[in-house]
Amino acid sequence: MQISEKGQRLIQGFEACSLQAYQCSARVWTIGYGHTGGVKPGDRITVAQAEAWLAEDIAAAEKAVNTLVTVPLSQGQFDALCSFVFNVGRTAFASSTLLKKLNAGDVAGAADEFLRWVHAGPKALKGLKRRRTEERALFLPFS
Repeated sequence: MQISEKGQRLIQGFEACSLQAYQCSARVWTIGYGHTGGVKPGDRITVAQAEAWLAEDIAAAEKAVNTLVTVPLSQGQFDALCSFVFNVGRTAFASSTLLKKLNAGDVAGAADEFLRWVHAGPKALKGLKRRRTEERALFLPFS
């Protein structure tokens, strides 16, 4: 599967573009649309580079979802999971209860797991709560 326009807009809506490196709320150096690979303090990029990395990072999220999920997905579920993986990373998703419940056929239980991923360190963040609420709504079968 591939992410839809709606899924891409979801990611971009929560990952504002920054052409200068900054530390996100989890204290990870970030640039562009949430890109973290190899970012160092003081890094600067162009809009074209930000868009290229966004496409690469979305492709990596798509690959993770396509590889790790063993049950059929709706487009909304796939988009929600890609947004989630884009944000938390493949490794966290691979070991998550969300994935375990989903692959066991517990769609409702998997949907509820989104809401547990709202912390940066010990602190719950409003932005992550909003993101997870939107991802969960997109994930649910009736959306």
